[in-house]
Amino acid sequence: MKIHEGTLSSDHRANVELLDGILRPEASFDIIKKRLVVADAEMIMYYIDGFIKGESLQKLLTYVVGVKDIGDNRPGDAQRFAEMHITAAEVDVTDSVDQLVLMVMSGCTVILCDKFDANAIVIDLRTYPARSTDEPDNDKVMRGSRDGFVETLISNTAMIRRRIRNPSLTVKYLNVGKSTRTDIALCYMEGRADSEYVRDLTEKLEALDTDSLVLGHQSLTESLIKTRWYNPFPKIRSTERPDAAAATILEGGVIVLCDNSPEAMVFPTTLFDFLQETDDYYFPPLTGSYLRVLRHLIFWMTVFITPLWYLSLEHEYILPEALKFLIPKDPGELPIFLQLILVELALDGLKLASLNTPSVLSNSLSVVGGLLLGDFAVTVGWLCPDVILYMSFIAIAGFTQSNYELGYAFKYMRIITLILTVLLDWWGFALGVIITVTLAATNKSVNGKRHYLYPLIPWNGKAMARLVFRLKKRY
Repeated sequence: MKIHEGTLSSDHRANVELLDGILRPEASFDIIKKRLVVADAEMIMYYIDGFIKGESLQKLLTYVVGVKDIGDNRPGDAQRFAEMHITAAEVDVTDSVDQLVLMVMSGCTVILCDKFDANAIVIDLRTYPARSTDEPDNDKVMRGSRDGFVETLISNTAMIRRRIRNPSLTVKYLNVGKSTRTDIALCYMEGRADSEYVRDLTEKLEALDTDSLVLGHQSLTESLIKTRWYNPFPKIRSTERPDAAAATILEGGVIVLCDNSPEAMVFPTTLFDFLQETDDYYFPPLTGSYLRVLRHLIFWMTVFITPLWYLSLEHEYILPEALKFLIPKDPGELPIFLQLILVELALDGLKLASLNTPSVLSNSLSVVGGLLLGDFAVTVGWLCPDVILYMSFIAIAGFTQSNYELGYAFKYMRIITLILTVLLDWWGFALGVIITVTLAATNKSVNGKRHYLYPLIPWNGKAMARLVFRLKKRY
C-alpha cells in the first residue's frame, strides 16, 4: 500500500525539499534532520529521536565523517558507498519516496547525498521501547515456559524462531493501514500449511482498506471480517504464548503477528479450539484428557444451568423426590427471574470495579465486595441463597477458559435462553438452544474450507476425539 508515489530525482536539492515537505522536521521536535559535509559532499540524514540508540548513531557518524571518497554522482555510487563504508547489519539502497518515508517513520535512518545520484541509503539502527517477555497474565500455566509475546514484532518472531529451527518456517512481511502503516508478520510452515489458504489470507491482508490498526489484532479482526453485531461468538482466536503459537504452526496452522500487539492471531479458528489450553500439553495424556473433558463439561453447563433450574421451579410437581432440594425454601422478595438477571449484571459490575481498582487493592476489594453484597442481599431478602450459589458457579466456571469474548458470548446465550424460557416455557428453552446453535453455526470467520463448528460440522470423529481428549497431536 503506497501512500507517497514517485521516486527520487538526480537533483539532490529537490529530493531534500521533497522529504522536508513530507516529514516536516521543523514541525516535530523528534524528527531530526542533520546536515553533514563529508569529502566535499553534502549529506542529509533523517531519523526519529527515541527510535535509535545514541551510541550506534555516534559510531556511524564517527566513521562516515572520516570517509575520503564518496563518489562522483554516477549510477551505483550509493550502493558502493553502502557496501564499502556502512558497517551496520541491515542496509538498503532505494529510490522510492514511499519506502524512504515509511522507513524514517518506522525508526530507520535515511541518508541523502548529492553524490548518490537518484538513490538514498536506509540504515536500520532502530531500537524500539519494549517490556520484558514475562508470562502473560491471561494465559498462565502450571508447568512450561514462562515467556510471552510483547508489543515488538521482531521480538515475537524471534521467540517463534527460537522454538522452530527449520528453514521451512516462513515469515511474510506485510504493511497495513493508511495512517498507522502497521507492520504485520504472517507465519506458517511451508509444506504443512494449506498453500491455498495461505495465499487467500495473504491476499485478504494485502487488500485491506483501513486507515489504522491502532487497537492491534482487534482492529485487524474487524477489518478482515464484516462483523454481524448480533452474533457475539469470537471470530478469531489469539494467544500470548510463543509455545502455543509454535505448536499451532507445526500443526499446519497460520499465525499473524501485529506490531504493537502482544497477541498472536491463530488461523483457522473453530469454536472448539477455544476450549483447549496450553496446560493440557504440559501434563501426561491422562491428566490432560481429564482437564479437557472437565473444562468442556463445566463450561457448556454455564449456558443451560439457570434456564434449566428455572424450568424445574416452574414444574416442581414433576421433579422426583431426590431432586426436591432444587426448590428454594425461601425464594426471596423478588421473582427468581429478576434475581438471576440482577446477579448477572452485578457480576459484570464487580469485574469493572476490579479492573479500575488499583492493583494493590483489587483482589481484596473484589472478593470482600462480592461477599458483602451477596450477604446483604440475602439478609435483606432481595436474593435467595440458591441464586447466589448457581451464579457463583457460573462466575467461577467462566474462568475455565481464557477467552473473554467467548465467555460473554455464552453469557448472552444464557440470558436469551432464560428470557425465552420465562416467556414460552419448554418451547422457549428449546428456542434458546436453537438460537445458540444457529448463531455459532453461522458465525463468520477466516476459515477457508473449514467450518466454525468443525469437527462437528462436517463430522470428523478422529478430529473430535483429539479435541476432547489429550492425544499426541491436535487435528
